[in-house]
Amino acid sequence: METSNRDPQLWRMAKDRAKFKSHLSTYVLVNAVLWVIWGLTGQEARPMPWPIWAGAFWGIGLVLQGIRVYAGFGEQQQSEREYEKLVKRTRN
Repeated sequence: METSNRDPQLWRMAKDRAKFKSHLSTYVLVNAVLWVIWGLTGQEARPMPWPIWAGAFWGIGLVLQGIRVYAGFGEQQQSEREYEKLVKRTRN
């Protein structure tokens, strides 16, 4: 499919969603490796497993990215909504 035939807004949304899915799979893979390392190094006696910190803080960023991508709270989506409001006002 040629890029000239694509709706630019839908293409941007598709790229953002693909990027989010890539980040999510990387998150799952890296965190699984961290937990395996933690388990193999015999750190079970410590009160708080250290992979929790990496997963928690990275997870917060991932959740925020998912909200931005899927719920439409990103800067570009808000700009588009404001533009549509202004267009409707000027037509009335």
